[in-house]
Amino acid sequence: MTARTADARAALPPALAEVLADYEEHLRWQRDLSAHTLRGYVGDAVWLLDHLVRRGGTRIEDLDLPTLRSWLAHNRARGAGRATIARRAAAARSFTRWLRRSGLTSEDVGLRLVSPKAHRTLPEVLAPDQARAVVDSAAGAEDPVGLRDAVVLELLYASGIRVSELVGLDVDDVDRDRRLLRVLGKGRKERTVPYGAPAERALDAWLTRGRPALATERSGPALLLGLRGGRLDQREARRTVHAAVTAAPGAPDIGPHGLRHSVATHVLEGGADLRLVQELLGHASLATTQLYTHVTVDRLRAVHARAHPRA
Repeated sequence: MTARTADARAALPPALAEVLADYEEHLRWQRDLSAHTLRGYVGDAVWLLDHLVRRGGTRIEDLDLPTLRSWLAHNRARGAGRATIARRAAAARSFTRWLRRSGLTSEDVGLRLVSPKAHRTLPEVLAPDQARAVVDSAAGAEDPVGLRDAVVLELLYASGIRVSELVGLDVDDVDRDRRLLRVLGKGRKERTVPYGAPAERALDAWLTRGRPALATERSGPALLLGLRGGRLDQREARRTVHAAVTAAPGAPDIGPHGLRHSVATHVLEGGADLRLVQELLGHASLATTQLYTHVTVDRLRAVHARAHPRA
């Protein structure tokens, strides 16, 4: 939570502050949200209640549909884009739904709140040769950090897992005999993801020559380690990916999530079933996975335009 949001929260009337605290506890213990998502939902609720106070409201019962609409309009006037407005409207609806279910309001005033649909932009992806160049950039390294970076790149591209899932892996989460990863994804949902022979070779080098050189008492079961022996930080993993992508000729400026997009696109272009890709990526909804079919069609059009004599 930013200092500005913290100040706005501290300035709320006690009755509203108490409701907000209860909502935060609900999100933390019953919804089991990630820390990032929790901060986003609570932050949006803070500014919604701040807007309510500025309109003269002092009790949660004063929150009504015109206030919700006014808050979104205020956000739009301050330059928020369609995606941001859509996200904040969803956060507001989540808040008002919880208010009704908790008996704090007599109705869910957010039921009729509508917002513009966010534009779903096509993600930038690497071409297969660019992906090979990125993953091979750390090949041949013999120092511990180089061996670790090779594993980071190989596993991200081999499995399509999120960077948070990667750094959360423990040594026991790797089934090397069957080349499988046990991954804990969003909402603490567990799934099993395969990886290939190149990633296994990188893992073997890391576990036999790299990890022992960095391991300390604070390493615990973590698969990937930082320079001081603790679990590898997401930021360091991101820097590894960005450095490798920057070194690949012609590659778009992407990070770990872009590498994940690339995996999905390449697997679909290779003929994989959409639902299998959904399982691989850990998407709760098939609609999310379907975005990648648009990417492959877009790439097909581009290739057709370049290659077909009558395109």
